[in-house]
Amino acid sequence: MKKIDSDIPAKPSVQVLERMFTLIDVLASREDAISLKEISEKTGLHPSTTHRILNDLTIGRFVDRPESGSYRLGMRLLELGNLVKARLSVRDAALVPMRNLHKLIQQPVNLSMRQGDEIVYIERAYSERSGMQVVRAIGGRAPLHLTSTGKLFLALDDPQRVRAYATRTGLAGHTRNSITQLPILERELAKARQYGIARDNEELELGVRCIAAGVYDDQGKLVAGLSISAPADRLDEGWLPKLQATAQEISLALGYTPGRTAST
Repeated sequence: MKKIDSDIPAKPSVQVLERMFTLIDVLASREDAISLKEISEKTGLHPSTTHRILNDLTIGRFVDRPESGSYRLGMRLLELGNLVKARLSVRDAALVPMRNLHKLIQQPVNLSMRQGDEIVYIERAYSERSGMQVVRAIGGRAPLHLTSTGKLFLALDDPQRVRAYATRTGLAGHTRNSITQLPILERELAKARQYGIARDNEELELGVRCIAAGVYDDQGKLVAGLSISAPADRLDEGWLPKLQATAQEISLALGYTPGRTAST
């Protein structure tokens, strides 16, 4: 018996759906309304077929007809897009990529977000074989300036906000390696901005080093940090490309467009 492929086919099995998708793609390629004639030419569909499908899409508000004979994408697509965006969860998007990264490096992988002057750990992937004595608990918190992910967030703040953070927190340290002086922190944040990654060199806990890369949403906004924790003598710089690729995979799942940054 021939095996049935369970994968989604490259093309819709219903011809009218394939044509509908083609029409929507053409409309999406232009900011302004497009004439029926031009749409027909670009899609290779007969004008009467193009008109019939566009008329049906207009009824469903997937397409607008600002004036007779011209069309553009409709508000229904925006409404549905906003629903999808609202339902996207950073944690859900990150879970499988985090587990895959952990399998590659066999060290704890953490997902954390900023909340005020701290980061909050919202997910982790780890195993007992990692050799780590302490694994950050989900819901655990840590100061921004003592963590790799926290530095990514601080690096986006303007100098005045960084100074205000230093005043509020006093840049309290946890270990002899903790950064407790503003000029040193500012230099560290400059490196994070330049390279797009940040490090924790036994600053939160002696014997543990971390590296972090950012996770961005569809507006180019930093929404979370993905970090690898490892015993200080075992942190491998070769993990960095894997970490960055995983962070980008999660970002793409959230609708991020590479090269886009949030407007300030």
